Amino acid sequence: MFSSKIVNEECGSILHTPMIVIGVLILIFSLAGLIGSVCDCPALLFIYQFFVLVMILAAVGFTIFALAVTNKGAGKFLSGKGYKEYRLGDYSHWLQKKVNNAEDWNKIKSCLIASPICTDFQRQYSNHTLENFNKQPLNSIQSGCCKPPNDCGFIYRSPTNWTAEEMVVNNKNPDCKVWDNSQQVLCFNCESCKAGILQRMKNSWKEVILFNGILIGCLIIVYAIGCRAFINIMKQDPRTHP
Repeated sequence: MFSSKIVNEECGSILHTPMIVIGVLILIFSLAGLIGSVCDCPALLFIYQFFVLVMILAAVGFTIFALAVTNKGAGKFLSGKGYKEYRLGDYSHWLQKKVNNAEDWNKIKSCLIASPICTDFQRQYSNHTLENFNKQPLNSIQSGCCKPPNDCGFIYRSPTNWTAEEMVVNNKNPDCKVWDNSQQVLCFNCESCKAGILQRMKNSWKEVILFNGILIGCLIIVYAIGCRAFINIMKQDPRTHP
């Protein structure tokens, strides 16, 4: 659900089947509407109009839901930093539930580990001093998953290599105890990483919401045209009811 845009295409493969099913359904019902229009068959037109109406209602419902669950949550600006940091508790309970589900998170984490996102991050900023590194506009995944939270107070060695002070053991942020310099661990078990994923998902859903708005407008136009065609057929032969 999350990962096709977050990491790579392979992580989004679980989306392929439902997308294919939806595409086939749209094709079937569109053909039914086309045949019904060409052959003056009100039964097929009725089925097509019902399908379009269901599509409109589903699109409106999903858009309202998406607006509700993505309304909360945003990155926190840090003084002297070019990037933001993210807190899991700032996001909606529904989104938190998705990443707190062990099965779902293990899939996302596996994709993060297998992807080059943090190795590329290390390579890109490896020659930066701490001062220069702090000025970089990191994205939510880089900030949340590839480095430790700022309040851990770790000593910077490189973008993915930080040394912990003894006092960090008592830090109230649980992510400080989870961080590991291993490229297979880093902050992939951190709440900040989950928050970074949710921020990326939130940004992606904003695009979906915009697309849905356009889709709803188009479907309403198509529905109105179909209704007009259906009424014309019924007027020509009022005995042919679906």
